[in-house]
Amino acid sequence: MKRLLVCLLLASVVGPGSDPVLAADESAARVVDVKTLHHKVLCGYQGWFRCPGDKSEQGWKHWSRNARTIHPSSLTFEMWPDLDDFTREEKYLVPGFTSPGGQPAYLFSSANEKTVMRHFRWMQQYGIDGVFAQRFLVNTRDPSFDQVLRNIRVAANQTGRAFALCYDMSGTPRDQIFDQLVSDWKRQVDEMKITRDPRYLHHEGKPVLMVWGFFEDRFGPALAHRIIDFFKKDPQYSVTLVGGCQWYWRTPGKQLNAEWARAFRRFDVISPWNVGNVSMAGDTKHATTAIWKEDLVEAKKSGMSFLPVIYPGFGWTNLKGPQATAVTIPRRGGKFFWEQFATATELGVDMVYVAMFDEVDEATAIFKVSNTPPRPGRFSTYEGLPTDWYLRLTGEGSKMIRGERPKQRTIPITP
Repeated sequence: MKRLLVCLLLASVVGPGSDPVLAADESAARVVDVKTLHHKVLCGYQGWFRCPGDKSEQGWKHWSRNARTIHPSSLTFEMWPDLDDFTREEKYLVPGFTSPGGQPAYLFSSANEKTVMRHFRWMQQYGIDGVFAQRFLVNTRDPSFDQVLRNIRVAANQTGRAFALCYDMSGTPRDQIFDQLVSDWKRQVDEMKITRDPRYLHHEGKPVLMVWGFFEDRFGPALAHRIIDFFKKDPQYSVTLVGGCQWYWRTPGKQLNAEWARAFRRFDVISPWNVGNVSMAGDTKHATTAIWKEDLVEAKKSGMSFLPVIYPGFGWTNLKGPQATAVTIPRRGGKFFWEQFATATELGVDMVYVAMFDEVDEATAIFKVSNTPPRPGRFSTYEGLPTDWYLRLTGEGSKMIRGERPKQRTIPITP
């Protein structure tokens, strides 16, 4: 039955004249083991970009503040994706923007199945294990996000990647979080049969599910315990629960009561959100990783695994305005990113969450980004490094996490 499902999914993509069984067999040597989180590097995959003319009919969603128009003052993204490899069917004309050479400028839509497939082909090519597919509670009733998830499933099956869902609770009213979370998960399990997908990630015999947004300033501990109870104890819908939470979970605010402290120690896997958490060495920003050693000790003591968040840099000046420039985190040619991989492997960590694969809004993307973005506008680039530099670094970091290359604090490859 599983083989039949794989072939049906592949047939919908490879098209007439292709042999889906052959396509599956050709990639068999590179198929990721979906039975465990151990030795995995998984990227967050937002999948939230839309363009006029795509199947969603939602306009410039996540590219512009105004879905109907796009211009320099409406931009909400920091990096322009490199679309040199993309086919005509994947590119959407951006009025008013031109390349430095004068050619028309284009963006992509996550609702286009060919683009999602392309992204997963890159993961396969560079040895990245798969994704946590981001599913925002505020968008669970949006059919286009169901379409993106279908695209992810097809692409994961064809490329042998792993995927799991990550529910993001941001922006959802507190009194609606539990019902929306449980309702959508039940629909995914019962109607969409997502946990039966051959490429859905499992760990310790249960499907993996990340629930992100356990922050003490968002809601109270009673709701946190209620969510944890359902996903850990329900006889039909229980999971291996990954809790995405604040990075200071061991040293909470003065107002945090004992129940929040207990909640943070009840996940199966804890994943403290570290994006933006930096330390200074002179004028240089480094990701704050010194806390990971104690995080790991406390996690083990509480019976949890530790899934650290690694990110390549940060910036959101277009999204937040010029005042946000002060919080920009330079990538330093990949050193900022690689130092985190090195620390994780030195601590013996064997699972990592990379934030993010496609997040150009906050300049944390690792996929191909243009060094010669269109004009007008202000965009961050990879500063002349190859457009696939961070895909390559993620692949090399994945080898360290899997024990396939020696631990190394300096970047082991050259541009």
